[in-house]
Amino acid sequence: MKRKFNVFKFIIFLICVILFFGLILAMTFIFMLRPTGNKNETVKLNVETGSTYYSLIDELKEEDLIKSELVFKIYLKFRSPKNLDAGVYNLNKGMSASELINALEERNTNNPDAVVVTIPEGKRIEEIAEIMSKTINKTKEELLLTWNNSEFINEVISKYWFITEDVKKEGIRYSLEGYFFPSTYELQNKEVSEKDVAYTLLDQMEKELEEYKEVLENSNYTVHELLTMASIVEYEAILDEDRPIIAGVFYNRLNDGMKLQSCATVGYAIGEWKLSYDETDLLVDSVYNTYYYSGFPIGPANAPSKKSIEAAIYPEDTIYYYFLADVCSENPKTYFSETLSEHNRKASEYLTCL
Repeated sequence: MKRKFNVFKFIIFLICVILFFGLILAMTFIFMLRPTGNKNETVKLNVETGSTYYSLIDELKEEDLIKSELVFKIYLKFRSPKNLDAGVYNLNKGMSASELINALEERNTNNPDAVVVTIPEGKRIEEIAEIMSKTINKTKEELLLTWNNSEFINEVISKYWFITEDVKKEGIRYSLEGYFFPSTYELQNKEVSEKDVAYTLLDQMEKELEEYKEVLENSNYTVHELLTMASIVEYEAILDEDRPIIAGVFYNRLNDGMKLQSCATVGYAIGEWKLSYDETDLLVDSVYNTYYYSGFPIGPANAPSKKSIEAAIYPEDTIYYYFLADVCSENPKTYFSETLSEHNRKASEYLTCL
């Protein structure tokens, strides 16, 4: 005998299935909002002007402060937090998503006098001093005078493992050029001293270099040389993926006894940055000019980014000895060549605007 289909029981069953999977989904959602670790695992998060909670999601995931980017986005829709303030946030992995947002919302409640300043990548120390002078009650000249003072340089050499007597070489324009890490910083107040500003930026460089310390100690190059290479890469690269290749090109030249011939060093030598340099520029007798002198220039010429530092430490093993950036096209691209004749042909083809 055929059993009669019971619509009521089916509806009850369907509701139970929906509730069951709904409960699992809800529990999963709640789990994904829980802390990723414990409160002893601290993270310093730099938030730049104009940042939003959504623009920070990738970094929050990378720093292991959230478990799921998608779940955090959904939670933000429900939460609708206040606008972000720029600054340095001290967070930890023991925070739930709710506690994390609370910490981001309560910016500067502990120190209302704190000031925030952002040092962009690739800036020269003179430019860094100029940026700082607009944030704190110190002039550009006061900052540079202290930062280049011989007694202060001896202090930082004794304080930091990565700063050596190399920064005191005769002819160096600014001893700490290239040693201030570009980032967003929170300073105690506008009355912070010139030395404290320098220590803050150097502390961050130490933190960034710490993960490479063993590699740096076993490298054929000094930290000073690697930061010098990183500063050249910072200037020369137009795309992030080009950085390790460009570093590889310059190391190929060094290893084969060629001059580096970097336009970045010419610009620093003459104090002017151009799309192209004439013969007069290239023949300027300066310890920074790698068209005039062989080997590394005497020191860095800007504040290199983390990506450029990594490229200098881990260059790509490449067959290329030449490259050019297509500055004439709307779509930036770097062309690499094995030979000078190939390089010149590409220059004639792509650099028609110069």
